[in-house]
Amino acid sequence: MNGTTLSPESSATAQQAEPISAFDIFKIGIGPSSSHTMGPWVACATHVRGLADAGRLEQVEALSITLYGSLAKTGKGHGTDKALLLGLRADDPEQIPVDQVQKRVDAIRDLGCITLNGSHTIPFVPDDDLIFRRSETKPYHANALTIHTTFADGSTTDDTYYSVGGGFVVHESETDENRSRADDVTLPYPCGTGEDLLHHCAQTGCRVSELVRRNERVWRADDAIDARLMQIWRVMKNCMYRGCHTGGELPGGLQVTRRAVRMHKALQDAHNLPDYDDADSWMRSIRAADDRFQTILKWVSAFAIAVNEENASFGRVVTAPTNGAAGVIPAVLMYHLCFNEGREADVPQFLLTAAQIGSLFKQRATISAAMGGCQAEIGVSSAMASAALTECSGGDVEQTLMAAEIAMEHHLGMTCDPVGGLVQVPCIERNSMGAIKAITASNIALESDPAHAKISLDTVIQSMWETARDMNSKYKETSEGGLAAQIPVNVTEC
Repeated sequence: MNGTTLSPESSATAQQAEPISAFDIFKIGIGPSSSHTMGPWVACATHVRGLADAGRLEQVEALSITLYGSLAKTGKGHGTDKALLLGLRADDPEQIPVDQVQKRVDAIRDLGCITLNGSHTIPFVPDDDLIFRRSETKPYHANALTIHTTFADGSTTDDTYYSVGGGFVVHESETDENRSRADDVTLPYPCGTGEDLLHHCAQTGCRVSELVRRNERVWRADDAIDARLMQIWRVMKNCMYRGCHTGGELPGGLQVTRRAVRMHKALQDAHNLPDYDDADSWMRSIRAADDRFQTILKWVSAFAIAVNEENASFGRVVTAPTNGAAGVIPAVLMYHLCFNEGREADVPQFLLTAAQIGSLFKQRATISAAMGGCQAEIGVSSAMASAALTECSGGDVEQTLMAAEIAMEHHLGMTCDPVGGLVQVPCIERNSMGAIKAITASNIALESDPAHAKISLDTVIQSMWETARDMNSKYKETSEGGLAAQIPVNVTEC
C-alpha cells in the first residue's frame, strides 16, 4: 500500500477497492458522534458478543476499558462513556428507545454492576472502570480503546479497537495492511477511485446510483435495498421534524439554546403554512411556501440545524457519513423534494449516489475528524450531498463527480475544534453551511463542462488526505486548538 496517498483506515490499493455498502455509510443510531459514540458502542457490543460466541462470557469476572487520544480528550463531551456502557449491555443503537439511554446509564452507576450482552452480570463502577488516558495515543488511529477482561480462572485478555469514523470499527488484528480479505465479497464494479467510477459508468452506461445498485445486489435484493433506503430517509425526515418542533437548551453545560424551532416558527408564521400533524404532511405544507432565494436559504438552514440539535441531544440520527455531519444530506435532500421539483421516488437514487462518494473518501482519505479535521466530516458530507443533488437534477456522471469535487475543494483545511468537547459549537452551524455549499456546488457543476475542469475528484480527495496529515493534532477533535481554545468554558462532563 502506498502510505503517501491512502489512509490507515483503508485496505484499498490502486488495483483493489474496498467493498463498502451504502448501508455501511448510512447507519441509524444515537448521537452525538459516530466516532466517539457509535464506534465505541459497536466495539463493546462486538466484544461481548464475541465472548458469548466463544462460550467465555459466563466466565468473565471483571472488565475495564481504557480510552486513548481523541476518545479520551473529548469522550465525555461526546457521550463516549455512555456509549461504552450501552455497548457492553449489547443494546442496539438503532432500536433502543431514546428516552431509555440516560436511564440505563444511570442504573449501571447506581447499582455498581452491568449485565454484559444482556445475560451475565458483573461488578462495574464507571468512575473506576472507565479510564481516560488523555496524554497517550495508539499508533494506528487517534480514536483507540482497549478492553481489559479478567476471567474466573485468573487469565486476562486485552483487546484494542479503533473507531475510525462514521461508526466503522477496526479490531487491532485487522490493522495489518496485508491482512486476508477472504471474507470480503467481490463487487462486480469495484470503485476505489473516481476514475474507477467513471470507467465503470462509461462501460455500462449506468449513472452513479445505478452502478451502486448493481454492487448492492451482492448483499441484498432490490426490494430490500429500497426498503432500507426509505427507512433511512424516514429516520432523517423524522429527525428534522422533531428538531424543528423542540425547544429548550442542549445538554452538556454550554447552555446552547436550540434555534431550529425558532427559525421554523418564523417561517411558518411568515408563509401561513397549512396545518399538518406529522412529518409527511409537514413536508407537503412546506412545498406550499414561496420559493424565493432567501426563504429557501432559511429552510435549508433550519433543516440542517434541526438534525444536529437532535444529534447533540442524544437523539436518533443517521450517520451521513458521520453524526457530526448528519444534517447536511437530509437538508439537501429535503431541499430537492420541497423546492427542486423532486419526488420521494428520487430518495433511493439520491442516497445511493451520496453513499458512493462517501465510500471514495473513506477509502482514499478519511471520514474521521480525529484524523482529518472537520473537512473529513462536513466536507465529505457536502461532497456527497452535492453529487447526489446533481444526479437527481439531471446531471451526467462527469457533472456528478465535478459537484463532489467543488464541494470538497471549498472545505479543504477545515479544522475540528469543538468547544468544550461537545458536538455543538461550531459543529451545528457547520451543517447548515455544508448544505448550502452542496447546493451551490451542484448548481455550478450543472452549468459547467467537466471536460474543462482543472481539478478531478481524485485530486481533491488526495489533497484532502495530505492536508489532514499536515494538520496539527490540536485541530483534530481534541478541543485543544481553534475556537475551543479561545472560548473559556466550564463543562463538567469533559
